[in-house]
Amino acid sequence: MDLGLKDRVALVAAASKGLGYGVARALAAEGARVSICSRSAEGVRAAADRLAAETGAPVMGIACDVTDAAALQAWVDQTVAAWGRVDALLVNAGGPPAGLFVELNDAHWQAAFELNLLSAVRLIRAALPHMGPGSAIVTITSAAAREPVARLALSNVMRAGVAGLVKTLADELAPRGIRVNNLLPGRLDTERVAQLDQHTADKLGITFDEARARAVAAIPLGRLGTIDEFGAAGAFLLSPAASFITGASLRVDGGMMRSV
Repeated sequence: MDLGLKDRVALVAAASKGLGYGVARALAAEGARVSICSRSAEGVRAAADRLAAETGAPVMGIACDVTDAAALQAWVDQTVAAWGRVDALLVNAGGPPAGLFVELNDAHWQAAFELNLLSAVRLIRAALPHMGPGSAIVTITSAAAREPVARLALSNVMRAGVAGLVKTLADELAPRGIRVNNLLPGRLDTERVAQLDQHTADKLGITFDEARARAVAAIPLGRLGTIDEFGAAGAFLLSPAASFITGASLRVDGGMMRSV
C-alpha cells in the first residue's frame, strides 16, 4: 500500500532510537524527507546517517532538547529553511521516572510537566505556522493515558494531559485541514520498557526475567511489540492514507489494555 508520503516533510522528535526512530524509519522508507531530533548531537547524526543509508531518503539530524523552547523553535526553523514546510509532525519525548505519588516532590512534577506536556505544546505551536491542509500531527503518549499504570504516577497524569490536548486540537485544527491523533504504545521492546521492568523487579525483590515474564503474560498476543510495528502505525496516521482519521487514540499494545 502506498501511503502517499513520498517527498512529504516530516519532523520526528526524540528519534535517535526507540519509538521515534521506528516512526522515522517507516516514514523514510515511504520516501518522506525526515528531520529527526535528539538531545545527543552524536546520536542523532548517527541515526540520521543510518536511516539515509537504509532507505535512500533525505534525513536531517539535529540536536535538540525538547524541554528547551528555543531549541525546539530552532529545529523547526532549520527544517523549514531546508525543505520549505512541515507536512507531518511526530510529538515524542522520553518518559518521566517511575515512582509512587508519595515518593514524588515538586521538582519531579515540574520536570515531568516540562518533558511530556509543555514540550508537546511548544513543538506543535512552533510547527503549526508551516503546516497546511492535508498535514498531520501525531503524539506518542502511553497506555497510561487511558489506564493508569502502577508506580507511574507522573506518566499517568502527564500522558493524559497530552491526550486531552490531542482532542482539543483535533477540533480546533480540523477547519484548517490538519489532523491530530495519538498513539498509545503498550509494552514494546525498548530501553524504556526494560528500565520499567527493572524498576518493578527491584521494588518486588524479583529478577528482571521474572518481572518481564509477568508483564508479557498480561499481553494477549504473548510477546513484546517491536519498534517497526509501532513505526508502521505512526507512519499510517501521519500519511494521507489516514485522511479521515482525527482525534483518535490508536493502541499499539498487543491487546494489553482491557478497557473498551
